[in-house]
Amino acid sequence: MKPAVNGYKWRLVISYEGTKYAGWQYQVSPPTVQCFLEKALNCATKLERKDLCLVGAGRTDAGVHALGQVAHFVTPFNYGSLDGIHAALNGILPDDIRVREISPAVPEFHARFSAEGKTYHYKIYNDAVMDPMQRHFAYHSACKLNADVMREAAKHFVGIHNFSAFANTSNSDRVRNPVKSIFRFDVVEMGALLQLEVEGSGFLYRQVRNMVALLLQVGREALPPDIVPSMLASQDRRELAKYVMFAPPHGLCLVNVMYNKDHLRLPPDCPTGSFGKHHTITK
Repeated sequence: MKPAVNGYKWRLVISYEGTKYAGWQYQVSPPTVQCFLEKALNCATKLERKDLCLVGAGRTDAGVHALGQVAHFVTPFNYGSLDGIHAALNGILPDDIRVREISPAVPEFHARFSAEGKTYHYKIYNDAVMDPMQRHFAYHSACKLNADVMREAAKHFVGIHNFSAFANTSNSDRVRNPVKSIFRFDVVEMGALLQLEVEGSGFLYRQVRNMVALLLQVGREALPPDIVPSMLASQDRRELAKYVMFAPPHGLCLVNVMYNKDHLRLPPDCPTGSFGKHHTITK
């Protein structure tokens, strides 16, 4: 495996429960997921933060969870096997953060810029009494929701639209293109749980939670399904604010990040990716 210009590049797939964290993006206080991951990498590789160059696919908010967050980092040295560093990272990280996979990456791969889409799920527990086992992972709606009208409304999001009305102001200096493509937006019923599944080319700051908030009002039959095209056409966040506040963070989970397939190819002569090893007992 030949090194990239800045060293050998490695791709991580990370899961975390976001309840205790102030989001993904690095900051020391209050702590973030990236902060803990960088500390674990520093311990396992003996490299400084500036040398690791850890980059995540997206900045999940405080309280938002992830099943398939993706990141990359670099090292000046190669690994013969990735099982050791994989086990070391998970041994250092707190129990609510786990590296699910570590794989070699080609120099062209970039966790953020190689991404071609993301999938988010938002869970709603729709019953009179909240299941305490779901309290960290689902929003509780005691008001009975009409899933059929929510599906009808969700269909209006699918396609290429300007989502300015569904974006909150971000602290980031980057100017984001408000035109995004939504590939699908499904409302799945699983007993008392409603799972809103949205897949798209990319999402603006708090876009998913704002779309969910509007669908909740539609589900309560406080608004008609055709409110969605009206809000999209307004391209004005103040219009949406007349009807809803954004949905709470704990129901949201980043499930998957989709990539350019050329950027996911393995480098030549590289170690095998690690998905974790089962412990065995010698008889």
